[in-house]
Amino acid sequence: MRKIHGGDIYTNKVKIDFSVNTNPLGIPKTVKDCLHEAVETCIQYPDIEAQNLKQAVADMLHIQNEYLIFGNGASELFMAIVHAIKPKKTVIPVPSFYGYEYAAAASGGEIIYYETKEETQFRIGDDFFQILEKDVDLLFLANPNNPTGNLIRKDNLRTILRHCKDKGIVVVLDECFIEFCDGECSIIQEIEQFENVILIRAFTKIFSIPGVRLGYLICSNMELLTHIKKQIPEWNLSNFAQMAGCACAAETEFIKKTVDYVKQERQFLEMKLRQLGIRVFLSEANFIFLYSEKPLYEQMLKNGILIRDCSNFRGLLNGFYRIAVKSREENEILLNRIGEIN
Repeated sequence: MRKIHGGDIYTNKVKIDFSVNTNPLGIPKTVKDCLHEAVETCIQYPDIEAQNLKQAVADMLHIQNEYLIFGNGASELFMAIVHAIKPKKTVIPVPSFYGYEYAAAASGGEIIYYETKEETQFRIGDDFFQILEKDVDLLFLANPNNPTGNLIRKDNLRTILRHCKDKGIVVVLDECFIEFCDGECSIIQEIEQFENVILIRAFTKIFSIPGVRLGYLICSNMELLTHIKKQIPEWNLSNFAQMAGCACAAETEFIKKTVDYVKQERQFLEMKLRQLGIRVFLSEANFIFLYSEKPLYEQMLKNGILIRDCSNFRGLLNGFYRIAVKSREENEILLNRIGEIN
């Protein structure tokens, strides 16, 4: 059984890690500088309300700061939401991020899996609405989805959110990879129209700081926010996380540069992988979902390259893999190693 998450560089001898989907441009210098400066603040408790961080992110997103709650990564927020809502029935489209299932199981309620199909490029179909009935309390939805990388268009997403609003279903909408997508894909500026929606984002991927652990949620439902906040420990954000987050919030040009770079390298990888006979699925994120009958995981690991074997994602079988979009040099190394497999 493969590991549930990518990034297992601690038990494998890894030279290049394609299994985690962080920004190929690395950590912005301003963020690195802030992390160094934070060392001097370790003699103090962090701000329990994270006031500077909250205002910085609110300004970055052009939203009200009272709509924000921060967590020790998005995973802490998923669990806090579940404990606050206590859903008796949760719906999760699959394949998708295991963290949704892990959090939903903590409620002890029933989990319904909606299985997307390869023949429809793993996209949600019209039959999805048949399981979103009034006895459903919670829906986990990712945009773009992980591991497939596909994006739900705004019109379709609004239809799903309105349907859930009418049925009294709370939607956890994971946008942790939305900042890598080209164009206005998020519904963040419409959050006040959907009091049943909780948007989840993180600094982990776009700013390449998974070790810092910093995520946040956005919701316009103040009553729901109050319940969620009660499930989060005091001082859950270190000084490192708060100071790094403030620096990240000012890096709007870095995000724009990232989108252009990732799009270029993703298209390069997709083209070259297809030339190697690999089946590649359309992705709009900073990773590529693919299928190959060749044992890519084992062969790549022999070369010190770690990719994500997706066979343990619910709804997937052997042969599905996910690779991150990295630098041109690293991408070419991966392609050369794949081309050497008989």
